[in-house]
Amino acid sequence: MTHHVPCRALLFDADGVLVDSDAIVEASWTRWARRWGLDPDDVLARIHGRRSADTVPLLIAPEHQAEANADIDRSEIEDAGGVTACPGAADLLASLPAGFWAVVTSGTLALASARFVAAGLPAPEVWVTADDVPAGKPDPTGYLTAARALGVPIAECLVLEDSHAGLAAGVAAGAAVLGVSERALGGGAPLVVRDLAGCSWSGEGLEVQRSAVLG
Repeated sequence: MTHHVPCRALLFDADGVLVDSDAIVEASWTRWARRWGLDPDDVLARIHGRRSADTVPLLIAPEHQAEANADIDRSEIEDAGGVTACPGAADLLASLPAGFWAVVTSGTLALASARFVAAGLPAPEVWVTADDVPAGKPDPTGYLTAARALGVPIAECLVLEDSHAGLAAGVAAGAAVLGVSERALGGGAPLVVRDLAGCSWSGEGLEVQRSAVLG
């Protein structure tokens, strides 16, 4: 048995949905926190689903923010080779026709591209990254921008997200949302899946195996 989620395009978050970067992200930010004299646990509690440009100002004095942001961006790119594809991501992307999907990520284009290469995933025709929007998630601009680039009304798009901030961005944009991983539980998505292994493209939307659904 499956759940049918009708849509004309899929708008993916990257980290935690398509690429498994959790361990690498936490290692990069932990080293960064120690270099800047911060509590790593406090830093790690703030980072998921946010742009580094939005996280750093919460932690660093204004006069040092540019340096600190460049430091974490450089560190994450250096560590990008350690990421892998999330379960089901490669198969689902391979099944999608050109122009039916985009990636909306809180990372920079350089970082997202490096992680996709390391994970062996194809680059999307449409990237919307931290470089392209004035505000990060939960601001809806990234998802609205991706839908316009694909030429699909946002109401006919499905956002796939693991973070609560990302799910909120999808809802605010006016898209349907699908939660991915346990991190998405409690984030307002009507359906949350363990990963993409139980998801397939039907041509008229996403088919979700009931066995893949959490909660």
